[in-house]
Amino acid sequence: MATSSSTGSAAAAPDPVLAALTAPDGPFALVEEDVLGVPLRVLAERPRSITAFVERARGFGDREYLVHEDRRITFTRHVRDVASTAHALRERFGVGPGDRVAILAANRPEWLTAFQAAAALGAIAVGMNGWWAGDEIRYAVADCAPTVLIADRRRLERLGGAVAAAGETGLPVVEMEGDFAALTEHAPDADLPPGAADEDDPALILYTSGTTGRPKGAVLTHRNVVAMQNLQALLAARASAHLPAAARAQAPPGRWLVNSPFFHVSGLLAGAVAALAGGQTMVLYPGRFEVPRLLELIERERCTTWSLVPTLGWRVVNHPDTARHDLSSIVRLGGGSAAFSPELVRRLQEVFPSAKGALGVGYGLTESGGVATTAGAAQLEGEPGAIGTAVPTVEVTIRSEDGTEQPDGVEGELWIRSPLVMRGYWRNEEATAKALTPDRWLRTGDLGFARAGRFHLATRRSDLILRGGENVYPAEIEHCLDAHPDVAESVVVGVPHPEWGEEVKAIVVPAQGSPVTAAELGAYVAERLAHFKVPAHWELRAEPLPRTPTGKVIRAVATGGRPADLVEE
Repeated sequence: MATSSSTGSAAAAPDPVLAALTAPDGPFALVEEDVLGVPLRVLAERPRSITAFVERARGFGDREYLVHEDRRITFTRHVRDVASTAHALRERFGVGPGDRVAILAANRPEWLTAFQAAAALGAIAVGMNGWWAGDEIRYAVADCAPTVLIADRRRLERLGGAVAAAGETGLPVVEMEGDFAALTEHAPDADLPPGAADEDDPALILYTSGTTGRPKGAVLTHRNVVAMQNLQALLAARASAHLPAAARAQAPPGRWLVNSPFFHVSGLLAGAVAALAGGQTMVLYPGRFEVPRLLELIERERCTTWSLVPTLGWRVVNHPDTARHDLSSIVRLGGGSAAFSPELVRRLQEVFPSAKGALGVGYGLTESGGVATTAGAAQLEGEPGAIGTAVPTVEVTIRSEDGTEQPDGVEGELWIRSPLVMRGYWRNEEATAKALTPDRWLRTGDLGFARAGRFHLATRRSDLILRGGENVYPAEIEHCLDAHPDVAESVVVGVPHPEWGEEVKAIVVPAQGSPVTAAELGAYVAERLAHFKVPAHWELRAEPLPRTPTGKVIRAVATGGRPADLVEE
C-alpha cells in the first residue's frame, strides 16, 4: 500500500542514519505515546511548551537573534522583552490562559515578542494575515474574539487607525510603533511566566483560506509547534551526519534570511521558533520584495540559509544584478508552497554554488503544522512534481474517496497523521470533522500518488489557485463579485503564469443592461480583499455560465474545457 512513515514500510527503503539517530539510545529517541486519544510516534525527550524554548534561549546570551533594519536584538534582550511583555499583557489587559492575543503586522521583532509572551501566559496568539483588507480583518477579529489587538500602523490604517479600530472592535489596541515599547519596559526584571499547563493546550491560531469563502482558524498546540522544531533539528542532524563530530561542534550558528511572513507556518515555525530553539540568527527582510535589496542583504549579513517560494526563486535567478553579488555564504536553500521545476532547481544551484546539492523542498499545510514530506535536489531535478518521502514521526498515505488506501502509482488524496497535525479549526466543529478523521488523519484535499515510498503531487484542491505561494480560493472572490449590484454571476479560475505559478482570472456575466467594466470590478474587489486575490485577468460575457442540474457552475466548461474535464465547484 502507498503508505510511508518514519518507521519505514515495504515501499520505502530504510535510512540507516535516521535509524541510528532515532534509536532508543540515539539523541532523537522516538517512543509511542497517546496524543489526543491516538498512539503516535513522538520524541522521547522534548520540551513541553514554546516557553521552554524561550527559557533555554537565555543560554545563547549576547548572540544576535534578530536583525531588522538598523536593530540588532540579542537572545538575552529578546527573552527579557518577552518576560516583560507577558507581565504587561496580564496586568494591563487581563490576558490569561485560553485568551486570544491577535497580532496583525509585517515581520518585525515585536511580532515574535507578542507571540512568545502570549504563549508564556497560556494564551493563544492569533497570527492574522498582514495582507488582509479591512473587511477580512474585521471578520477574523469577530471570529477569534481576542482580548487585545497588537498591530502595526500600516495595518491599523485599514481599520481607520488605532483609535478607530479600538472604537469599532471594542478592544484595547496596541500600536507597535508607538505603544509596544511600554510593554517591553513594563517589568524589565521580571521572570518569565511558566507557559501552558499541558502540551496539548492551544498556542496559536493561523487562518487558512476556506472553500466556503471565509478563512478558517487552524488551532496549533504547543505540542504541534515543539514537534515541528524537533523535526527540523532531527533533519539537520541527518544532513550533517557525514561531518566529523569536531566539525559539527565548531560550525558557527547559521544566519537565516527570512522573508516568509510570520502568519505562515514557514515563517513562524520553520523560521522564528526553529531559530529561537537552535540559537540561529534571523535576518528579517523588510518591506516589498525587491531582488537588489535581497542580494545586498545576503551579501552584507553573510546569510547562510534562505527559504523561498518558486516565484521569488525565478526573480533572483533571472535578475541582471544577481551575478554582481557575492552569494557564497548561502550553503542551504529550502522551499515549499508550490512545485519547484527541475530547471529552477538547476538555476538556483548555479546562482548559489555553495548550496549545490543542499536544496530541499518540503510539502505540508497549515493544518499539518508544517512539513510532512521532503525532497532533495536530486529527486527534484529528476522527478517533476516530486514532494519526497515522509519525514520522521509523520505518516503519509494515499486514499480513495471512501478512505481506502491506494496501491503504488494510483492517484488519490494525501492523508497525513503526526504529532504536528492541528488540534482542529477554531470554533468550527463541522469543518474539523471534515478535515480530521476520528483517528486523527488529516485529509489534505490534495491529490497525488506514491511510488516506492516517494510521493508526487498530482494537483492541488480542484478549485484552489496557488499564486506566488498564497492559497486563493475562488469562492471567496466569487462571493465578493456576486455582491456587486451590476454582477449577475461569476466564476473565478487560475490561469498559468511563468513567475507566479498562477494568476487569478474572473469570468463575469454582468446584470442585464449594466455597463460595468472590468476596471470598475477590479477596484471593487481591491477595496474588500487582499491584493493577491484581485483578478489580474477579466472576461465579461453576455451568455449565462454553464451549470449542472443542481445549479453549480461547471468550471471546466465555463473556461473552455472539454466535458471529460468537468470539475464541479
